[in-house]
Formats: sequence, C-alpha cells, structure tokens
Amino acid sequence: MTKVGLVAGGLGAYWPQFPDLLPQLKKSAEQVSTRMRGLDCEVVDVGFISDAQEGARAAEQLRVAGCDIIVAFLTTYMTSSMLVPIAQRSGAPVLLLNLQPTEAMDHANFDTGAWLAYCGACPLPEMVNAFRRCGVETRCVSGYLDEPAAWEKIARWVRAAGVRAALRHGRHGLLGHLYPGMLDVSTDLTLVPSQFGGHVEVLEIDDLRVRVEKVGDAATDERIAHTREVFTVDSSVVEEDLRWAARVSVALDRLVEDFELDSLAYYHRGLDGETHERLGAGLVLGASLLTARGIPAAGEYELRTSLAMLILDRLGAGGSFTELQALNFRDDVVEMGHDGPAHLAISDGRPVLRGLGTYHGKRGWGVSVEFDVRHGPVTAFGLGQDRDGSLRFVASEGAVVAGPLLQIGNTTSRVDFGCHPGEWTDAWSVSGIGHHWALGTGHRRAELQSVAELCGLEMVTVAKEQIR
Repeated sequence: MTKVGLVAGGLGAYWPQFPDLLPQLKKSAEQVSTRMRGLDCEVVDVGFISDAQEGARAAEQLRVAGCDIIVAFLTTYMTSSMLVPIAQRSGAPVLLLNLQPTEAMDHANFDTGAWLAYCGACPLPEMVNAFRRCGVETRCVSGYLDEPAAWEKIARWVRAAGVRAALRHGRHGLLGHLYPGMLDVSTDLTLVPSQFGGHVEVLEIDDLRVRVEKVGDAATDERIAHTREVFTVDSSVVEEDLRWAARVSVALDRLVEDFELDSLAYYHRGLDGETHERLGAGLVLGASLLTARGIPAAGEYELRTSLAMLILDRLGAGGSFTELQALNFRDDVVEMGHDGPAHLAISDGRPVLRGLGTYHGKRGWGVSVEFDVRHGPVTAFGLGQDRDGSLRFVASEGAVVAGPLLQIGNTTSRVDFGCHPGEWTDAWSVSGIGHHWALGTGHRRAELQSVAELCGLEMVTVAKEQIR
C-alpha cells in the first residue's frame, strides 16, 4: 500500500493576531487528512506546523517513516523554510496542496482573518521556487476542499507514487535468454535500477527445470482443475500437453515465490524436443495465470514490456503482452495482440486455451491463450529506449471494438485510435517504442504522465490530434 506523508501548516505569527484562524485551519487540515485516508493508502500524518523548528521535527518524522510521497497542505501563507527540510530529507516526491475552504470568499463579510484562511495560493510560487533551488522538484494541486477535480488530481499523484514505489522496490526476473536477433528488446540491465530502482534477478532455465521435477501429481491435478475453471479448454488441446503446462505452471509459481519476483520476462529456444525446449514451450499457461494475479510475465525476454505491464497493472489497467498483428483499412482498426501469455483479468469474455502443434517463430508445441481485451477505452503503453540509454514512456489511447478475430491461439484486439490505422502505425513506430508493449483498459495517459514525471522520464503521447 502506498505510504503518504502528510503535513499541514501556516505562519505562526498569525495566531495571536487572529485567534479564530488556527482552529479553522486545523479543521481544514483534518478534512484533508480524512479524505487522504480514503484514497486506499497509508497516511502518516505529522500534524500542523507553525514555524521552521516544527517543520524540522516533522521532516525527521517523515524521513524515518519512509514515505512514497509527501503531501504538504498550505492552509494559509507560510514561509518556505518551514517545508524545505521536509522536501530535502524525505527523498520522496512532494505534492503541494492549495485547497481553499470554499469556491470563493464572501467579500462583503470577510475580515483579514477570514481572508487568510483562503490564502494558501500565496506561498505556492515561493515553495516551488525554493524547492527547485534546493534541487527538489515538486508538483501542485490548487482548488477547494470539496472540489472533485482537485481530489481526482490528488488521487492520481498518490497512485503514481504507488507505481514509483513498486518500481523502486520491485524484483524483476529474467529467465532464459534473449530471443536471437531482437535488437530492440535488448536492455542494459543496469538501466532498471539506475532509472527506476529495484533489482533484476537473472535466472537460468534450470532454475525452473529443477522445480518442475519436484511437482507431484496432486499439485498438477489441482492446477488442471483450476485451469478448466478459468478457461474454455478447446478440443484441440492434447491432455498430455495440458498436464505438462499445468506442471510447469506450479513450478513457475514456486520459482516466483522463491525469488520474490514482482515481474518476469522469459524466453528459451531449446532443440529437438529436449527438456529445456519443452520448458520454454510450457510457460504460457503459468505466465498467464501469474499475470492475472498481478505478477506480469512477458515472453521473448521482454524486460521493458514486463515493466510496462507492471505499471499498468498497478494503475488498475491490467496490461497484456502486445505487438502489431495487422491493419484493417476497411474498419479503420489496428489489430494487435501476441502469442503466449495474456492478462486474463482484462479479457472481454472467458479466455480460450487452444492446442498448437507449432508455436510460430518458436520451437516446441503445447497450449496457448486466445482472448480479446475488454471492449471499451484502452491504452497502449510501452517503454522506449533512446540512443543514450535513457528510457521513455510511450502511450496512445484508443478503444477496443467488436469484430472478427483470428482463432489461432493468440490474443487479438481490434483497436480504434480514431484515425487512419496506417498513419497511427507510422506515428507509433517512430515514437521510440520497441515492437512489444502492454495493452491496458481505460484511458491512462494522464496517470502515466504523472508516473513518468515522478520517475524523471520523458513521456511521448501518440494521439489522433497530432496525426491528422
């Protein structure tokens, strides 16, 4: 759960001058604290500060708490010296709130004390200027206490801070080896901890093999039963292949548990049906079940896409492994999806498990997942990598619409981006994206922009307005 550090404050010189002001401001601060606790986060509320000394003490409390974001409520004018230590010591992103008690003052009846309760905007530029000069970037939300739009912005920053925390503390597995020749997929592993934080655990296919060998019949039978509850199992599925996929799935769960993984990217080529080839081919079921549980798993050793899937999942959007499949110029849609794993929780209907005698472009055979992402608004989102090694967010909002789909054991969705599919594909391809990304539910551009800002990365949006 996202940990939010909360502090409110105002200039102590006002309290003896206007005796009714501080109680009113503390009432507003309590209202903000209550609303913050309703945002599905843990709130560390250090109370109300009135001078720099109290600010320093609050800074130490919040530093020790290890918060994912600091929210400072400017109830009236306060000096920047009161908040700079909090911003400097916490190491967390800072959000400044300027929330008036109501939409506007009652000018005819307000005296100076009543006006000061509406004066949170006054110190806002001072805070941002001082923070920036101290090397601390910040962001702001201005509005009034009960304004829905203001609280939606606040909630968005809290969610973004939660995603940043998931990346900073995440453990990301890489199992097997790079798909030969996919130069866009290749990622310098140091870029992940350097730009996001977290840890990349490099795994070998034998780490999975030894666990598969220890999976017994009872656990395999239980996983098969669960699979039949989740999927429509097509008649093309060979029972022996289903049993193997179920056994690998159990072992994959144990691998993830043993290494405490939050995401996984995998690929192994193998040869002539030997054990390692069968392991690589047997991962689709287990990877899909993991992804549906919030541990995204991407094929073809796609570390950046498994991270993109994790980001979308933590935003509540799901995020399924995706690439371009074909363009439909008659219906003005882009058909996209992928063979292999999928995010079952965002399927438009009951997903199908289909048997395949051949995995195109890969060795082996077995079962594969076929489904369509839930119809309605969606966001295509991935991580691009520039020549200097820096990562960037790339996103585009569209809608999944109904229509004919291939029945070949792949995920496929028809996405309408509101423009000519060829022109969208050209714009998307030159954005810096690789040939894989995640497809998630809902329009998430604004949330992704907030995550990108907190991570210090560039955000590129491919929108119909830019294409036309």
